[in-house]
Amino acid sequence: MTFMPPSASPISADERRSRIQALAAQLQAQGLAALLVGPTASLRYFTGLDWHPSERLTGALIHADGRLEYVCPRFELDKVSAVMSGETAVAGEVLTWEEDESPYALVAGRVPAGGRLAVDDQAATFIWLGLARALGAERLVDGGPLIVALRRIKSPAEIALLTRAKAITLEVHRRAHAWLKEGVLTSEVKRFIDAEHRALGGEGGSWFCLVSFGDDTCLPHGGEGDRALKVDDVVLIDTGTLIDGYHSDITRTYVFGEPTPEFRRVWEHEKQAQALAFEAAQIGATCESVDAAARDYLTGLGYGPDYRLPGLPHRTGHGVGLDIHEAPNLVRGDRTVLAPGMCFSNEPMLVIPGRFGVRLEDHFYMGEAGPVWFTTPQHSLDDPFGAEAAG
Repeated sequence: MTFMPPSASPISADERRSRIQALAAQLQAQGLAALLVGPTASLRYFTGLDWHPSERLTGALIHADGRLEYVCPRFELDKVSAVMSGETAVAGEVLTWEEDESPYALVAGRVPAGGRLAVDDQAATFIWLGLARALGAERLVDGGPLIVALRRIKSPAEIALLTRAKAITLEVHRRAHAWLKEGVLTSEVKRFIDAEHRALGGEGGSWFCLVSFGDDTCLPHGGEGDRALKVDDVVLIDTGTLIDGYHSDITRTYVFGEPTPEFRRVWEHEKQAQALAFEAAQIGATCESVDAAARDYLTGLGYGPDYRLPGLPHRTGHGVGLDIHEAPNLVRGDRTVLAPGMCFSNEPMLVIPGRFGVRLEDHFYMGEAGPVWFTTPQHSLDDPFGAEAAG
């Protein structure tokens, strides 16, 4: 049967304009003159301009009255103007600076006398320092809370893009599982996954593809070597792709051969921990309570406690959207209240040092009535894609 991913349309310019207006209202409410957005995912979120960071400032100045101004080097004017004129981008005045001029003085000149400027928290430190010299550090404010408050709630269009991305990656996982053979190198699996992501319409997966065999699966981010697959090896593959900038990030763990009784037992513990985290993710609950649901269950089985091994060495999940890891997170100390539109990974990994690790990772979003899976969790250890293929 031919795989057909769910459809999704790019984010429209109208939706981006509504985001800018929502931000402007927050700026007014907090008495801030403007927000400077650096060359980060937030620049794409608000304007549609996707710009890679460099030592030169390219970004956007969003004013409290809703005006949008781009800031870029003069030699990039034509490129920025071309992107800005696209159907899904938002137009605005472009402020340029020459190589012997200061972009920070340019930005400072656009802020009213005595006005305070919020700064994108993901922008490079040199941008903050340059603005501090030009404007005065006392007039700078952390813009992270303003941005996170908007970006953490996904619109239906964003949910659709995330759904498409994750469906594609799950199909790539299924194909990789069927393709594995004895002796294949982790690098070869990564190339296969990259090609399959591209074939299905996603961006290549080589930029984000973790393939681990055997005891390398003990390491949450994998080993350093290019290992060959052996019969009865544990296999852990964590990969994703991008659709219009929105991320997938799915992990599957199984055995290339016959699982040991110990591995089978730990795998079942992992699956139950993931299920309990999902059940705990209810509207009005806190992010940290979801982490506690998985961690308390594992502690009751003798793992841990806390982040100790054998056990769960990291948070239960992270937010996801235009960044693969974004706030809020399912972790102790994050008391963000779960609300419709929030999206998270669910991956309470179990690590048995020197032997193996098990991570089952799927994502969910908060619907009006509670959590909704983007992808069906792994069916079973022996038939990893049985339920998913049937669905």
